Amino acid sequence: MEINRESRILDIVEMYPQMEEIFKPYDDVIGKCVMCHHLFDTLEDFATQYNMDLEVLLNSLKSRID
Repeated sequence: MEINRESRILDIVEMYPQMEEIFKPYDDVIGKCVMCHHLFDTLEDFATQYNMDLEVLLNSLKSRID
């Protein structure tokens, strides 16, 4: 699975369970649990909703795979 802006958070965490560690710090940033409230969002939708840098998020996730 290639991780890109259209990847859903659920699909990423399902394929790579270690990715939950990447999303966990965002709980404090957004004030709620990412895994509870945004599993069905794409990375782009998630980043846009909270005015985050999508490229930083993508790079964090991709670097975790390599």
